[in-house]
Amino acid sequence: MIRTFSVAATLSLIASAGYAADRWDGSDDLDVSPLGCEAGAAPTVVAKDYDGGQPTNPPDRAGQDITVMDVPKLIGIGYFAATTQGMEEAAAELGNVNVTTDGPTEANIDDQITFLDNFITQGVDGLLFAANDPVAIAPVLKKALDKGIHVVGYDANSEPDAREWFVNQAEFNGIAKAMVDSIAAEIGDDGSFAIVTSTFTTPNQARWIAEMWAYAEQCYPSLEWLETVEAQEDNILSFNQATTLINKYGEDLDGLFGMTSVATPASAEAVTQAQLCGEVAIVGLATPNAMKPYVASDCVKSVVLWNPVDLGYAAVHVMRAVADGKLEPGATEVEAGKLGTLSIVNGSEVLLGAPFIFTKDNINDFDF
Repeated sequence: MIRTFSVAATLSLIASAGYAADRWDGSDDLDVSPLGCEAGAAPTVVAKDYDGGQPTNPPDRAGQDITVMDVPKLIGIGYFAATTQGMEEAAAELGNVNVTTDGPTEANIDDQITFLDNFITQGVDGLLFAANDPVAIAPVLKKALDKGIHVVGYDANSEPDAREWFVNQAEFNGIAKAMVDSIAAEIGDDGSFAIVTSTFTTPNQARWIAEMWAYAEQCYPSLEWLETVEAQEDNILSFNQATTLINKYGEDLDGLFGMTSVATPASAEAVTQAQLCGEVAIVGLATPNAMKPYVASDCVKSVVLWNPVDLGYAAVHVMRAVADGKLEPGATEVEAGKLGTLSIVNGSEVLLGAPFIFTKDNINDFDF
């Protein structure tokens, strides 16, 4: 069997006994850890020494008001509007955190670095970020740490030593299992699929895809992976890329994965306009409001995500705990208000929880 993985160029991977020799690496060469094939397998919590960075001589802000700037990948989309909502809710609840979100209007790492650099110059107490590129963003985050500014990531990580903590919305292998199980339930164990992602260097998408590769190899070796394409978190480009895949593969395309809250509804719209609902399955990561029309029309059966409002909420609580000296290297858990106690995994990651699957039965219970 031959599988095709498109990274910067297309690689043909020849499988032996249904198992490919290489993998789709995305932006890194980290080890993959696929979950078991059985239903309900939980993400593995890994015991690991603290691997984050530390600020240089940070001022004592315990119990005092702090000013925090949040710089997501981009502003103006529903997903990061939801994380901002959660941050504002946590700040209002705590009463001693002033948090403001600002950032680029496109998912551009150079623009994101400029925003972060400007806020460092202003002398804020803390920076929250969701990285467009884990390596490129590291120097400016380390600059913040050198200035005594607390740095906490969420949604998309940097290199670990460039920030203190990262709030992980779900373990990568847990997302991968939910995604692949969902599409296999729709297209069968031997169907074919393609992926619309943001960029090949965006850290969370790259990690999810690498774990999807590993899990599919282990649990669905007859699934055929056709191609992965970039769409830059852009709605029009995502729609065009999905349409190109539909036209390119025709009847050989059974399913599409959307790896972002932009790519998934755009892919669903492409399938809808091509009048292929029921013939090409769409499974992806997206906010429920953007997907409700497609779920209502039965064009989309499964939307995989977490609650981004809770993600932003947790990030602010982690920042407050760091500033108060209550979250230090070696900790195994942290209190996060209404979310309760969150576990520390993988050295310096705060785990929000398992992924959630939105379906026609529950999607209208959510509004974000």
